[in-house]
Amino acid sequence: VVSRLLHGAGALAVQALRACGPNGVAVACSMASGGGVPTDDELTTGLEMQVMMVAGKGLDLYSVLPPKVVSGTKEDPNLVSSITNKSIAGCICEEDNSAVIWFWLHKGKTQQQCPSCGTHYKLLPHQVAH
Repeated sequence: VVSRLLHGAGALAVQALRACGPNGVAVACSMASGGGVPTDDELTTGLEMQVMMVAGKGLDLYSVLPPKVVSGTKEDPNLVSSITNKSIAGCICEEDNSAVIWFWLHKGKTQQQCPSCGTHYKLLPHQVAH
């Protein structure tokens, strides 16, 4: 075990020596555009980068952002996105209520209401990003 630790420490020392410039001064490599700590945009890759790029345009690619607060009236219904023809929605009718009223939303119906409090909901088609 000790030999493995010493071997690992020796490898780190070699890397540190290679990082030194010609004058023996350590060369600092930084990913940050202005030096210092890199930003989230500079560190992200893959799927996270795609989500951040789309979010910068104001879109929510995978429904990871909280929904916009709306009044829930007939003119301004709560929007529920779904990749199928129907979706189940839950409504907490009163602020201090601990029970959720569950009901189905169906594609094609313009306005649908919570059976308990009457809050309006609308089902929107959602396209999968793949």
